[in-house]
Amino acid sequence: MKNKIQTFISNELSGWKMWEVAWLFVACATIVVLSVYMGDTIIGILSATTGVVCVVCVGKGKLSAYLFGAINAALYAYIAYSAKYYGEVMLNALYYFPMQFYGFYVWSRNMNQETKEVNKRSMTKKKFLLILLAIATATFLYGFILKKIGGALPFFDSFSTVASIIAMILTVKMFVEQWLIWILVDIITVIMWGLVIMDNEIGGIATLLMWCIYLLNAIFMYLKWHKEARVGE
Repeated sequence: MKNKIQTFISNELSGWKMWEVAWLFVACATIVVLSVYMGDTIIGILSATTGVVCVVCVGKGKLSAYLFGAINAALYAYIAYSAKYYGEVMLNALYYFPMQFYGFYVWSRNMNQETKEVNKRSMTKKKFLLILLAIATATFLYGFILKKIGGALPFFDSFSTVASIIAMILTVKMFVEQWLIWILVDIITVIMWGLVIMDNEIGGIATLLMWCIYLLNAIFMYLKWHKEARVGE
């Protein structure tokens, strides 16, 4: 067991480029410093920091992404509940959290032994367009449900939830197109948490910063994965 843990840690720390390490450090430091200065909560700061480490590690193709993702999902569900973003609560508590364990399992069996990163692939344009159509349809239907239960910004919340579910599946399946959907999700969610800040809600500062960094990371990682992915289904 000890050797397995040592091997795991060694693999997770290997292969990082200087710009990737710098990006991870700057992103985390920015969240912590600004959040402390602006008086955010400890839970908000921990959620944001683990979330940033998670998405950077996903972009790098490292298994540890799912360990940080599990922590982030639990903490973020609590924060979203406080803001009445019920779609985000259900997404993180009932979907993201258990998916971290499944994602870890799948990725662990698809690691490149040379790079120590997960293998990456791309889908056809037709399949991607069908996925976008499914997201639009589900967003419309789920938005009405959230509106009925009194959720804040129900259709924004609905899109964020539905698109995130699909993007997470594409993440586990190692498709580069996940990043295009994450970019859309991040834009919408930045708007949502920006409105929370305007209403002076507790815990919103670190969360907003987290989503801004998610957006930048998704753009960077789409370019990285696009270069490294092989054409798949």
